Amino acid sequence: MVSVDVRGRLGIAALCLLFPAAAWADCENVLPAHEASSTANRNLTAADLIQLREIGDPDSAVFNGPSPFAVSPDGSRIAYIINRADLATNSYCRALVVSGLTGVGPPDIVDRGGELIKIMDVQRGFYLPSGATRTIVPSWSPDGGRLAYLRRDNGVTQAWVAQADGGGARAVTRSDVDVEAVAWSKDGSRLLYGARKGAAAVQEELDREGQSGWLYDRRVSPEISARPLTPATEALDVSTVDLRTGAVVPADAAEQAAVERAAPADMPVDPQAISADGRKAHLKRPDTSPLTPARLFVTNGDSSRHCDAEACAGGIVSLWWQGASVLILRREGWAKEAMALYRWRPGAARPTALLRTTDVLHGCVMAATELVCTREDSRAPRRIIAIDIANGRMRTIFDPNPEFSGIRLGSVTRLRWRNDLGLEAWGDLVLPPGHKPGQKLPMVVVQYHSDGFLRGGTGDDYPIFLLAQRGIAVLSTERPNFFAAAFPQLKTWYEINAANQKDWGERRSLLSSVLTGVHMAVDQGDIDPARVGITGLSDGASTVAFALINSKAFAAAALSTCCMEPNTTATYGGIAWAEWLRGMGYPPATRDNPGFWSDMSLARNATWIDTPLLMQLADNEFRLALEAFGALHEQNKPVEMYVYPDEFHVKWQPIHRRAVYDRNLDWFSFWLQGREDSDAAKIEQYRRWNGMRQGTPPASLTVPVR
Repeated sequence: MVSVDVRGRLGIAALCLLFPAAAWADCENVLPAHEASSTANRNLTAADLIQLREIGDPDSAVFNGPSPFAVSPDGSRIAYIINRADLATNSYCRALVVSGLTGVGPPDIVDRGGELIKIMDVQRGFYLPSGATRTIVPSWSPDGGRLAYLRRDNGVTQAWVAQADGGGARAVTRSDVDVEAVAWSKDGSRLLYGARKGAAAVQEELDREGQSGWLYDRRVSPEISARPLTPATEALDVSTVDLRTGAVVPADAAEQAAVERAAPADMPVDPQAISADGRKAHLKRPDTSPLTPARLFVTNGDSSRHCDAEACAGGIVSLWWQGASVLILRREGWAKEAMALYRWRPGAARPTALLRTTDVLHGCVMAATELVCTREDSRAPRRIIAIDIANGRMRTIFDPNPEFSGIRLGSVTRLRWRNDLGLEAWGDLVLPPGHKPGQKLPMVVVQYHSDGFLRGGTGDDYPIFLLAQRGIAVLSTERPNFFAAAFPQLKTWYEINAANQKDWGERRSLLSSVLTGVHMAVDQGDIDPARVGITGLSDGASTVAFALINSKAFAAAALSTCCMEPNTTATYGGIAWAEWLRGMGYPPATRDNPGFWSDMSLARNATWIDTPLLMQLADNEFRLALEAFGALHEQNKPVEMYVYPDEFHVKWQPIHRRAVYDRNLDWFSFWLQGREDSDAAKIEQYRRWNGMRQGTPPASLTVPVR
């Protein structure tokens, strides 16, 4: 990094050379070129789903992340970033745009380019790559003329500044490590930015340690890499850069605090709002259990009031002040399938309902007399809308994916049920376009959230409407509340996880919910119960494994992650993970415990599991599947595994996502419909699968002489 003294002497001419104008990538379709169609007249393609224009976190079940929207100081405009995958280059088109809040029309692009910025999860005290997309929130300058934001190029994230009128954009930092957060000085003359404290020194020390060998300790997660993980920290190294001269100096305490406030939280936090006169609206739980519904309180100095109404406790997503009243956005109803907006005046007995919908609202921010949010439903991708806070009426500001109005999609019916513990759950039953009632269909279960647009389930590996287009019904399920919610004495997430794991209570609850949903779908009259498949990633994958061992309901299965096994769990997961699991009741690697593993281990049950199983896994997770795959393969069971390079828990590369889609579609068409794609490139695939169906052992290779 350039030293403080050298930066301080940079002149304006040198600054222009150091920070050249941004090169605009060839991403002309990052904004739509056509208006919405009045008729649905074509079939859906994988490219339609993969290349959706995204605003905010693509996972529709994430309600506690940051809003993608930044409102201008005068309240007339919003700035946000649009992402769009590009299959042709296996990359992403990104644009920083500005939309006016009056009138209707496309946004204006003020910068274009950059790489996808991914989230680093914090687990067991270390950063772990997740593959999920990070929501980058722009920041307006105090005068509303410029925007600061994070942009990644050549593998490093820097702070950038763009003219809000589209007059140009440039990098203003040259950091050796990723910039994590930006903020403005009060007068707008300087940009404040922060990087993880000591990030460069930590990596340099790991490099030095590697010269004599890394100590294998809690830092190492073998399924990811032999290189030790980086310890997580909330502390930032904060500096300021003068936007006129380029001089860089350390930040003072107030500037440090401003950047820390702008940095994304490592853990979800409850919403709060501060009024113009200093009153604080916030949530408080009657005890320390994180599963206890949080209630709305308003504090003013030493005084405090709370709202006793049902609408003021549990499921609250966001809070805002509107004059003397508090606006409450809340998830509610059957298993929180609906969203509602309320207004509560402190002291009133109950809030006033303004809006209730089963659509999903995300990222809402206050702009003058409206809330600006994204809105989506099961058959329509995300678009930007405004909600009138006087009456709850909604209007559309911008539809980033108008092409979907011209695509034929299957029908969607919401089903609601309780599992055998009485916990509420629901699912969306999707039938093929033009389906005739009474015609028996195979069905695939997609887990484990069904909020918003039905794309591909959690992790987006199982394209729901493409399955329906092939004549396969889909039950997209929403998981019930935790099994451990029945134990209010639990005080930490660790205790909750341990209670969920004990005697596989959570797994039994989730399997009961899935099977109840399947039975309800079958009772609708269109589903063949002998041809039902199941899929899953992460927690959903654990439900798949548990289902294959503890039920005979499924004729085919597919996994995106795998597996919990007696030997793998204590080895490839690393020392820290093994310690964490033992603390929750898992047996140590040195003590065989058949009774513990009998309901969960695919490897221990390989001799009698006959359900065809497809695994499509990331290269930094596939080692956890080797024990299960090896046992099933040894027993000549119908199992196949693919490993995708440079992937994580959530697959992010567009060409990999297309391959995953395509193979999952082929897999369920083959096993549930008896169909084969005529593509000549797939001849070998079907030769293997037909061999599995016939029980033919894989051809043995000649043992080499040397």
